[in-house]
Amino acid sequence: MTDAGNGGPGRLTELRIRGLGAIDDVTLELGSGLTVVTGETGAGKTMVVTGLTLLFGGRADPGRVRANGRAGVEGRLLLPAGSPVWERATDAGADPDDDGSLILARTVSAEGRSRAFLGGRSVPVGVVAELAEGLLAVHGQSDQLRLSRPAEQRRALDRYAGAAHLALLDRYREAYQRWRELAADLDRRRGQARELAQAADVLRHGLEEIEGVGPEPGEDDALDTQAKRLSDADALRAAADEARMALVGDVTGDLGGGEVPQDATAALAIAERALAASDDPALVLLAQDLADAVAVVSDVAGQLAGYVADLDADPGRLAEVLDRRAVITALVRKYAGPGEGLAGVLAWAEDAARKLSELDVSDEALDALAVARDAARAEVDELGAQVSAGRRAAADGFAAEVGTELAGLAMKSATVSFSINSRPDDPGADGIDEVALLLAAHPGAPARPVHKGASGGELSRVMLAIEVVFAGADPVPVMVFDEVDAGVGGQAAGEIGRRLARLARDHQVVVVTHLAQVAAFADTHLVVDKSPDAGAGVTATDIRAVDGEDRVRELARMLSGLTDSDTGQAHARELLAVAAAGRA
Repeated sequence: MTDAGNGGPGRLTELRIRGLGAIDDVTLELGSGLTVVTGETGAGKTMVVTGLTLLFGGRADPGRVRANGRAGVEGRLLLPAGSPVWERATDAGADPDDDGSLILARTVSAEGRSRAFLGGRSVPVGVVAELAEGLLAVHGQSDQLRLSRPAEQRRALDRYAGAAHLALLDRYREAYQRWRELAADLDRRRGQARELAQAADVLRHGLEEIEGVGPEPGEDDALDTQAKRLSDADALRAAADEARMALVGDVTGDLGGGEVPQDATAALAIAERALAASDDPALVLLAQDLADAVAVVSDVAGQLAGYVADLDADPGRLAEVLDRRAVITALVRKYAGPGEGLAGVLAWAEDAARKLSELDVSDEALDALAVARDAARAEVDELGAQVSAGRRAAADGFAAEVGTELAGLAMKSATVSFSINSRPDDPGADGIDEVALLLAAHPGAPARPVHKGASGGELSRVMLAIEVVFAGADPVPVMVFDEVDAGVGGQAAGEIGRRLARLARDHQVVVVTHLAQVAAFADTHLVVDKSPDAGAGVTATDIRAVDGEDRVRELARMLSGLTDSDTGQAHARELLAVAAAGRA
């Protein structure tokens, strides 16, 4: 499997389980490729699968919690930088660990209370479950709901049909959504014509009232400013004249003449001349600054003169401004929310115009909407037929490939087929087809829906066969198989191991197994040991990685029940050699 840091799909590097079932506290180092978990019956192998399921948002079962009252699972995910999982995790507030990995955690109390953590942040369990859809797939005799659902079987067939088919299916879904929205809108307008017409009248009256006034954005603030200026015209003129006289004096005689104090401009000019006459360079520079100040003061005086000239003290104009402001205030009071002002009125008008187009129940509007609905339905019918044809074209090839895989999984006589029942008059969100995966377990047996025609072990093997067919194309990076080899032995067991190893070329695969023929294909072999804990009065479980002679002894135990059997160990070495050759 390609490492996540080099652009692979990602993998789980570490799993810690505390207080779950027979497990007190163990940490598993998970490698890429195929990891198998073995051990004696009752040792707690299934708790590894339970822990993984719990970590990724599965249902919390308080009955699994040990006597200490709290169970916990932690996992470390290594993901590529561009993984969509990172984007969703970041949205939830998660931060990467120091090594760039993503830490997940889940705790469950004996009372059933559960909490989830993602990248150091507490998050709803639903967020982790959402991430799990793109990270983890669990397959086992108790986890076959995915394959038993017709929708999942249809989804599998669509995936097999290829990228062009999936793109066509996306176009169909968009057309279907458009058709449903148009049809619903038309039905609503026809069914509620009277109520909609009355609502439209109210909106139309309001729009006419606002359009009659014709307010401009920001006009209310501008009117307030104008009204204040017109009301205070005399006081404002006096203030401006007093300031201008202080700056430049009564140079034009229009400020009343008479004795006035020395103005600022004259004083600055005297100071500037005194400094400029000096031979000291520092004083000459200061003289230049004073000359600049004289220019600024003169400019301000000019602006004050213009302000006074433009100041309007016309009582008639003030009355007009006050009347206009009263009209706009009435609109604000009627159509705007608290504190919104004229902007609220304009927003109401914009929203009302949009709603009015949706409330149009005139014959012309209804006819135009019906035409648009029928055109959308025609597109749905055309695309639906194309999607259905693509499914039928892919069905035989998909069934044949799955059947080939089943032949090597102790189901040589089993045949797989698809039932595709098309209903063009009743299209759905995913097409016009009802798709069912059928299984005939042996010659002469009727083809039945796979979840009805297969036992638990057979259903697991059908799922395995499908996953092998999809190997390399499934976006889920981590796959877990819980005793998919139940009821299988001999050569078929070896074939299961071979297929799991093939699947592990493109995924991280974790398998709980009781068959040495399967375990021999592992890249990482974990053994679950149990021992009575006299102090606690319970069975304690430990999980260890085995290699070399320890692995040979474990395989011998699985074959014969005896770890030191020479015959068993010889057989174990033979299995390891065969598996190594098969992986190569």
